[in-house]
Amino acid sequence: MILNNPNLDVRKTNRAIDELMKVTTNPRHRFMLEAYYRHRFLEIGGRYEEIFAPEMTVASPLYHFEVGGNSATLDGAEAVKGFYAVWAQTNQSIFYVEDEQIAVADNFIASVATMYQQTHGKTLAGNGIAVDDENAYYLMRVPGMQMFWPYDDQCRLIGEDVWEPRGAERTLTKLTASEVLTSEQAGKLLEPFIKPLRTFEEVVLQAA
Repeated sequence: MILNNPNLDVRKTNRAIDELMKVTTNPRHRFMLEAYYRHRFLEIGGRYEEIFAPEMTVASPLYHFEVGGNSATLDGAEAVKGFYAVWAQTNQSIFYVEDEQIAVADNFIASVATMYQQTHGKTLAGNGIAVDDENAYYLMRVPGMQMFWPYDDQCRLIGEDVWEPRGAERTLTKLTASEVLTSEQAGKLLEPFIKPLRTFEEVVLQAA
């Protein structure tokens, strides 16, 4: 927890998924939510390589980002891995969430939330966002962030579409050294929550 806010705890990032799982009975939807849960914690914990297991992600995912001054299209596994690698190596894979709403359908998961990302000053400056110290870390608060994750018929992630519709409301809070969480530290905190993913055949086909 940082900044005296109980919600800013990486272990609570997936609590909206937990709540949705309590009322979701469709086996396909439950499997997608399990994969979504695992993906997010692997990403935050810097274990991005595991996201690309063939049972979780298609061979050539496509990502679109329009958030935090960053406009990018990542086409293919190597491009996405490279992006995740930079985040993990620079401790920018740390996310916190407030007020999240999640919906699941047969071929997509959608989320709207107030999202926080621990972001380095040089990254912000490079994206055209003014900071007073490029060597410091900031907590970037993005209200109303929208994420759309499409899945194929075998519940494998096809990509991500991430959009910031209320950029004028984005805020930055400079973090002290003691408030900065490393990807390695996050990985240790999240390890108890990252469970092996059951197979599509086991969860969906057998239920059918």
